[in-house]
Amino acid sequence: MQVVIGIPAYNEEKNIAKIIVKLQNIANKIIVCNDGSTDLTSEISNKMGAIVINHPKNLGYGAAIKSLFSKARELDADVLITFDADGQHRIEDINKVLEPIEHNNADIVIGSRFLDKKIKIPAYRKLGINAITKMSNITTKKKITDSQSGFRAYNKKSLQEIIPSDNGMGVSTEILIKANKKSLRVIEVPIIILYEGETSTHNPMSHGISVMLSTMKFISIEHPLKFYGIPGLIFLLTGFIFIIWAIQVYAEYNLIITNITLVGIGATIVAMMFLMTSIILYSLVNVVREGKNR
Repeated sequence: MQVVIGIPAYNEEKNIAKIIVKLQNIANKIIVCNDGSTDLTSEISNKMGAIVINHPKNLGYGAAIKSLFSKARELDADVLITFDADGQHRIEDINKVLEPIEHNNADIVIGSRFLDKKIKIPAYRKLGINAITKMSNITTKKKITDSQSGFRAYNKKSLQEIIPSDNGMGVSTEILIKANKKSLRVIEVPIIILYEGETSTHNPMSHGISVMLSTMKFISIEHPLKFYGIPGLIFLLTGFIFIIWAIQVYAEYNLIITNITLVGIGATIVAMMFLMTSIILYSLVNVVREGKNR
């Protein structure tokens, strides 16, 4: 079995050499996607014997994952393991994500930070990841505990079936949504994340907002009637209630209460916008899908 480890890297000259050295005893080949680094990440990776993909500028985590998938398919890899370059992932956990694929028990294996309750995770990270994971689970109808984990293993089937498109941090959710559509088997295994020292290069706030927006984008595309239709119906009901209230007040006291009337009209207009968007997007998505199936 040809095991390829893919490392998305951006300005990781401090960590990349020691990570590659440790991975060389496990992987048949190591791919480093240098996502527009301005330091020596590319040069170090190349001298260490890794296959290096160089992006001319920083395109984002999703773009790096996309390049790693493409190169893994080109190399005819049996397994691709994505492994962060920031020092948070442990080499010892690689066998945990690899084993279910070796035994043909899964197509995608996610290393979860939340399966081991003893692991201490910063509260702000845990809160954000849990919120995004719940959104992702609504779409995929799976009980994933860590949808944003970058420590994953993909077998050959999943590499062929899934073509990532998101350039940002939302790619992790995108892959799960597409895996669900393709009926791929996804399981989780417990891993330990090292948060000590200088690890993640992403600002937690911008990272969280980026992932949330990307997740919402994919959910809205997959389920436009629910995503836009349900809020639309809520606004429509609210609008009708306020309009009826305004009409009753006018009928009884011959008065027009501006605030109530404006809320009723505004909510109704917003409702119509949501409902029209849900119908149009639903129609467009189905037209595109039908075109692909021909």
